[in-house]
Amino acid sequence: MNEKIVFTDDDGNEIELFVVEETRINNVNYILVAEDGSEEAEAYIFKDVSDDKSDEAVYEPVEEEDEIQYIGKIFSELLEDTDII
Repeated sequence: MNEKIVFTDDDGNEIELFVVEETRINNVNYILVAEDGSEEAEAYIFKDVSDDKSDEAVYEPVEEEDEIQYIGKIFSELLEDTDII
């Protein structure tokens, strides 16, 4: 996939991340992003928290441990050869 997206952190800094994979679970969109395109890059899971009226997606990092484990397992299955957790 390797689409590049830009996030703005709480301090207003722009951070470029690569979208490695995306999925939809229970009507929620999740993306797996990495700092660069390499296989050894640190990855993060974000979920779409925007409302239906929003023109742009609003993503926040998944912070709840149970949700990270569950979604991480799904991304691992989607990417078969990649260890997410």
